[in-house]
Amino acid sequence: MRVSKRAQEVPTSATIAVTSRAQELKAQGVDVVGFGAGAPDFDTPDYIKEAAIESLKAGQTKYTAAAGIVELRKTIAEKLRKENGLNYTADQVIVNIGGKHSVYEAMQAVLDPGDEVILPTPYWVTYPETIKLAGATAKIIETDKSTGYKITPAQLEAAITDKTAMLLINSPNNPGGFTYTPDELKAIAKVLEGTNVYVISDEIYEKLIYGDTKFVSFASLSEDAFKRTLTLNGFSKTYSMTGWRLGYTAGPLEVIKAMGRLQSHMTSNPVTFCQYAAIAALGEPSAAAIEQMRVEFERRGKYMSERLNGIEGVECPEATGAFYCFPDVSAHYGRNINGAKIAGSMDFAKALLEQANVALVPGLPFGCDNNVRLSFACSLDQITKGLDRLQEWLSQ
Repeated sequence: MRVSKRAQEVPTSATIAVTSRAQELKAQGVDVVGFGAGAPDFDTPDYIKEAAIESLKAGQTKYTAAAGIVELRKTIAEKLRKENGLNYTADQVIVNIGGKHSVYEAMQAVLDPGDEVILPTPYWVTYPETIKLAGATAKIIETDKSTGYKITPAQLEAAITDKTAMLLINSPNNPGGFTYTPDELKAIAKVLEGTNVYVISDEIYEKLIYGDTKFVSFASLSEDAFKRTLTLNGFSKTYSMTGWRLGYTAGPLEVIKAMGRLQSHMTSNPVTFCQYAAIAALGEPSAAAIEQMRVEFERRGKYMSERLNGIEGVECPEATGAFYCFPDVSAHYGRNINGAKIAGSMDFAKALLEQANVALVPGLPFGCDNNVRLSFACSLDQITKGLDRLQEWLSQ
């Protein structure tokens, strides 16, 4: 049977591929330490699960408006007003089927064939594919450790052409574990003034920040930034609700309406009883649950970066957000380890998994072949075991 060229051109997600291979080995009885997953290892808080159960008991199992129930969209708008300084109405909010759906749908609503999207490295593996599926072209801007892997105003200004339709910013960043400062974002917003460039600001890790890091929503920087920004967020990371598949987008009314029309044909509404659980997630009990998780992630991230920097030929900045370390391991490229030639991050990840039973994600699919990504969304015991194995493997 024929498969479309569109489908053929979309590769499997690198993060999912690594996780799947690790699961295969585990099923064979292999003791694998997995650093691949982008999911909190904490359970969804009980008060959220109870809200879902009560919703089911109350018969909340039917269709809702395609964009989501009004009560949830109002709650999200209120959250954005109080916590992010963003004055959206409920009509300017749409609830999507997870963060990936938010990204995909936003791009489908805004981009046309021939448009260019400025995409700084490192980027989440899904971004280039959603740009491609919208018929647009990703204009990759390479960053490096000299700027903390962040795009500079000068790079942005040089990249903008008459084809530029969008800039994609993800802070805190997956896979980099870094966060743009308010001043860095203000400088980027200044460059965009007077242009017709939309901004997607993916803020799904906003609550997971460490040290003296200050989070700010891009749309809150100025009136100009507010008018051009689509703010994306969700429940997967902050509330450990990855399997509930709930994301949301807020932005200019005409774009949100367009996304609603697409969603009405694509999926219809998000799962109804999950929407009522999401209202509970945004309620008062959330602060304590989030802080408990954030503090533990901060402890793990600090430990992981210190351990990685203690391994010869590995250089790793300490994470300021999300739950990833993104070390540069390129000093080991060109080596032959137990018969495996290490030419880049793909070889590095494959050999480490097969020889030392440690799963991490190569940097190449993120646009940074010198690096690899390790998630610290696993126990400290697992982190210690995995880093011991990594250090021993590299010392051979």
